[in-house]
Amino acid sequence: MSLESLAMWSQIVGAVVFLIVAVLIWNKYIAPGVKTYQAAKNAELAEAEARRERMRADATAARAEIEAADADAQMIRERAASAAEHERVKTLEEARGEAVRIVHNAQGELERARLAARDRLRIEFIEKALAKARGEAPQRVSDTIDKKLVESTVADLVRGKT
Repeated sequence: MSLESLAMWSQIVGAVVFLIVAVLIWNKYIAPGVKTYQAAKNAELAEAEARRERMRADATAARAEIEAADADAQMIRERAASAAEHERVKTLEEARGEAVRIVHNAQGELERARLAARDRLRIEFIEKALAKARGEAPQRVSDTIDKKLVESTVADLVRGKT
């Protein structure tokens, strides 16, 4: 064997030993670290995906709650509009009833005022007629006619005529 072949075999053996040591070091120290790192990253990725799914579920639930709240708000608006319309109709009916009552009362007051005015007018005409009769009666009626009239009136009153 020559030195050259010994050098060549020495390099080959050195390379093989280097590879064996590299594989042993890889398997003993580096591979478990890589596997641990890979497992940690996979767990982190799984946690991120689970968090994303939870967020999607939460977003879906939030959308459902928003839709329910919108539906509730719409029902509240409809109930408020219905209640306002009902109250408006009720108020209008009460106002109409009150107006009818006021008109009826006013008509009664008008009739009473008309009757009172008619009575005052009658009394005024009677007073004027009496005043005129008192003024003209002494000139037109003599004492004998006056006496007959008084006696006739008293007799009628006694018998119940008016």
